[in-house]
Amino acid sequence: MNLLFALMIVAPLVASASGLLVRGRESARDVATLIGSGTAAAASWVMFGIVASEGTKTVRVGGWDPELGIVLVADRFAALVLPIALAIIFVVEIFAIGQRRTAWGANPELAGPLLGVLTSGVSLAFLTGDLFTLFVAFELILVSSYVLLTHQGQRAQVRSGMSYVVMNLLASTLFLFGLAYVYAATGTVNMALLTERMGDLPEGVRIGIGAWFFVVFGTKAAVFPLFSWLPDSYPTAPTTITAVFAGLLTKIGIYAMIRFHTLMALDDLGGAMLIIAGVTMVIGALGALAQSNVKRILSFHIISQIGYMLMGLGLFSAAGTAGAILFLVHHMPVKTVLFLVGGLIENDQGTGNLDRSGGMASRRPLIAALFAVPALSLAGLPPFSGFIAKFSVISAGIEARATPIVVLALFAGLLTLLSMTKIWLGVFWGSPPDGSDDDDDPPGNRTTMLVATGMAVAGTLAISFFAGALFELSIEAAEELRSATAYREAVLR
Repeated sequence: MNLLFALMIVAPLVASASGLLVRGRESARDVATLIGSGTAAAASWVMFGIVASEGTKTVRVGGWDPELGIVLVADRFAALVLPIALAIIFVVEIFAIGQRRTAWGANPELAGPLLGVLTSGVSLAFLTGDLFTLFVAFELILVSSYVLLTHQGQRAQVRSGMSYVVMNLLASTLFLFGLAYVYAATGTVNMALLTERMGDLPEGVRIGIGAWFFVVFGTKAAVFPLFSWLPDSYPTAPTTITAVFAGLLTKIGIYAMIRFHTLMALDDLGGAMLIIAGVTMVIGALGALAQSNVKRILSFHIISQIGYMLMGLGLFSAAGTAGAILFLVHHMPVKTVLFLVGGLIENDQGTGNLDRSGGMASRRPLIAALFAVPALSLAGLPPFSGFIAKFSVISAGIEARATPIVVLALFAGLLTLLSMTKIWLGVFWGSPPDGSDDDDDPPGNRTTMLVATGMAVAGTLAISFFAGALFELSIEAAEELRSATAYREAVLR
């Protein structure tokens, strides 16, 4: 068991160091990168099987008591989400190998090793059982993601990168202050122990701590009004970097929010969360509809879809939390696929602007199909995973008689469908732009890029096919979080 935890966190770091050592040798660097991320992903799938059959698994790093030491915890929530996250990184790295020789590709000497550091931070964020180690994981992700965002040195990247890092450093500063206060008030930052001790605090203090960490995690998750850094920074990065960011980074923020606020039973914040969730959905969807660039449309959709996950959490019911978890599982691969297709569009058309594109449905029908599946899923149409995820969240809202947020969710879903149609009409419909040639292949290894994108699309279809089983697992994960008993007993025994 210790080996599995180590492989998920350490293997990507070893691969990162190896990739830097052989950065001048392309094939060796690619092999090191893929082995590192592939090993971590394989270990996470093994862990998923063990946790699904046997329950929560823990490791006390160095054998220290949870009061002082680091405890890694793989409960049903972490075991369900982490394999999908690591599989996404592995697929994107394959895509990067095909895109590296294009104008849209990242610098392979830096991108592969830095993605290894980011992968390690992602694994640590999902597995940690204490708030301080979660802070460390966020910093690993922040440092690596900032360099990945700006490493090409373009003016737009540096400018948007500054917004990204300033907002995230603000969140990190608030996180540190919150850690200090929690430790002073309870004597621990271990989440299992906090489930016991938070209840002994005065009601106002407990709610204040919940609100403080909502701001911290909400900044990472890009909820309203803390989202301004996202639509400016994501479109400027290379496709492979943006695809990983879109699939994972905001989801880690919402993951931390779901775990912390549910374990600590901060139900009193539910009303405020639902209001913010509704505004986040609609503002994100309206922002997407107003854009004329594929990546900017997709970036605003990240914000809108976070609103659905926050809605599930804000209901503070087993059904709502399960819906939020299932939505998280669905959204990670779907959003990654859409950004990968955005990279294929740029590679083929030379731009992501809708007014300078067109005709790809006839010229590149495979790319059109690869876009259509996740686009319909994002819009929430059956039988795709997005329909099942939205249905689970909205049905939980109906069950809770939260009519206003249900209406806003349906309205935002309609706006999402309209903006996906806008991309389809602008990029895939109509006539090819002047100067295009049906016989010319775009630069780069398009086959590798198509294979990687196809793998990701297959993942989204698998989520649709196994939606029933995934929802059952989401229900079990939600019940564990809401009771906190199994989590606490697994960590403290």
